[in-house]
Amino acid sequence: MNKLGIFTNFWETNWNFDHMKYVKKARKIGFDILEFQAQPLLEMTKEHMRDIRKMADDEGIELTYSLGLDPNYDVSSADEQIRKSGIDYLKRIVECVGFMDGRIISGVSYAGWGSPDYIVNDKTSIVELSLDSMRQIVKTAEDYGVIYCVEAVNRFEGCVINTAEEALDYVSKIDSENIAILLDTYHMNIEEDCIGDAIRSVGNRLGSFHTGDNNRRCPGRGHINFDEVFQALSDIGYKGRIVSEPFVQMGGEVGRDIKVWRNLDPPDEACLDQEAAYLLKYEQDMLRKYGME
Repeated sequence: MNKLGIFTNFWETNWNFDHMKYVKKARKIGFDILEFQAQPLLEMTKEHMRDIRKMADDEGIELTYSLGLDPNYDVSSADEQIRKSGIDYLKRIVECVGFMDGRIISGVSYAGWGSPDYIVNDKTSIVELSLDSMRQIVKTAEDYGVIYCVEAVNRFEGCVINTAEEALDYVSKIDSENIAILLDTYHMNIEEDCIGDAIRSVGNRLGSFHTGDNNRRCPGRGHINFDEVFQALSDIGYKGRIVSEPFVQMGGEVGRDIKVWRNLDPPDEACLDQEAAYLLKYEQDMLRKYGME
């Protein structure tokens, strides 16, 4: 059965927090994977990173990492100095992921997170600058054995890669086995004509997969057809990670950045734990239903 995981900011409204608490929580609920934002790694001592890594190993939890790149480090920027700073910044993050024995990083990791605040009549040059930067960043991923997944996100969170087709075109231009694609059902619900066809089109270039319903709640709490989703994953023989990324609480940095302006689930830890357990069972049942055991 595919490894199943959850993103820590299902519970937390800021990007940095007590990561060790959630390693234990993930194991208690029954997840295989815990994912969190990679940027806080840069602020941790190596001793603290070792402690988190050891606890994860002891609990049998794989740690994976996501990223919403600060626009100050936009590696698709026309400003050469911003690009250079971004390349260095992302290389350092990949090094930290490697130090944590992490195998994967994903997200808006190829451009500044957020849609442009200027007119874009043709994004070809933006994409080309991103690709030029990525060819340098992926070398560090190769050095540390990290798979660098670029995520197709909706139009409000970026312009470089919005669809599976654009993601495929992007990774095809990077000569490396350490670059792959991450698809996310929340974003696909906005951008794709057919979610199932989008998944099938990516095939073996799919390096990781995020789930979340149309309203950013747990799968099954909105109107996305997850039978279509899991049938398509089964069709391509996907054996990789499936990490759910619901954002359900207003407030804090996360509420501001993700644009959560009301509590979608009760902001009570026990209630959230119960919802996480529901999520895990829902996805386990889907895997069984579509022969992905």
